[in-house]
Amino acid sequence: MALPNTNWPEITTTTLFNRSRKLADSVTKNNALLRRLSQKNKVKPVDGGQAIIQEIEYSENGTYKRYSGYDVLNISPSDVFTSAQFPWAQAAVAVSISGLEMLQNSGREKMIDLLESRIGNAERTFQNNLSNDAYSNGTADGGKQIGGLQLLVSAINNSGTIGGIDSSVWGFWQNSALSFAANSLTPGTATIQTMMNRLYLTIARQADRPDLFIADNVYFRYYWESLQAIQRIGSDNTAMAGFQSLKFMDADVVYDGGFQGTTSSNVSVLGTGGSYLSGSGAPASTMYALNTEYIFLRPHANRNMVPLDPDRFSVNQDAMVKLIGWAGNLAMSNRFLQGVLSA
Repeated sequence: MALPNTNWPEITTTTLFNRSRKLADSVTKNNALLRRLSQKNKVKPVDGGQAIIQEIEYSENGTYKRYSGYDVLNISPSDVFTSAQFPWAQAAVAVSISGLEMLQNSGREKMIDLLESRIGNAERTFQNNLSNDAYSNGTADGGKQIGGLQLLVSAINNSGTIGGIDSSVWGFWQNSALSFAANSLTPGTATIQTMMNRLYLTIARQADRPDLFIADNVYFRYYWESLQAIQRIGSDNTAMAGFQSLKFMDADVVYDGGFQGTTSSNVSVLGTGGSYLSGSGAPASTMYALNTEYIFLRPHANRNMVPLDPDRFSVNQDAMVKLIGWAGNLAMSNRFLQGVLSA
């Protein structure tokens, strides 16, 4: 198919490749969990394979023995490692241009202006959707979504097969899940710290303890208001810059919610497109206590926000489409040290 302006494919491809690294960085900065993983070098690209393999140290070495003199020592082999397998999840967003738009924007500067606008929109779309997916249960689009925190740190801690391991069988693969209802408490400013204390103590192991609490609007507000009487100041750690952050013990407590509403109450703002959720996608009335030492973002090394070749040309339309693609998943190597607090 002949193009009205043969410069378009070259400019589109070059611009997208130049921005792919920026886009990958922007996605991690758009989400509190992904930002922390990036800061701790927990974004681990994968070269390939049928699935994403995450090694798990699930047991201590069983040969430790106290002895005296010529006592016989235990030299039996210890099986202490296994692995979880997480499926590849893929996502893409399209940047398209019609033949008429190519003609109308044939000057080089006009091309770049139009292209920058479309790429900018595509980048924001990727950022918002992948950020939402990081908190998902992995069921969207027929299970093609990445498995987010609602899957990896489930409010129902002893059911389901995650990463190929049945958590109802293997206790080491169960996260902690506490609820206000099970503790005969009503969620609120007066009770939030009590439940955070209980959750923290459940999953802390000396120096191996939560470093990040992620809360939606409601639970962050409860915690925030519970501290205002003593004028608790926020974290001075600029590592969570861009996010509202407080401290609990030595962990950051991060607000990663956003405006939430439905068209029934916000028609003038939202239009008539159904329910609407903006912000990070963190589930309502939920707080996660995370040990991010054991959480990983595993993108494919060759499919991390990059333009896909070749260019797509419609067989029955005068148009060109360029796809920006991503493949990977969130992975976890220890669920036992993760926790979630719900109503």
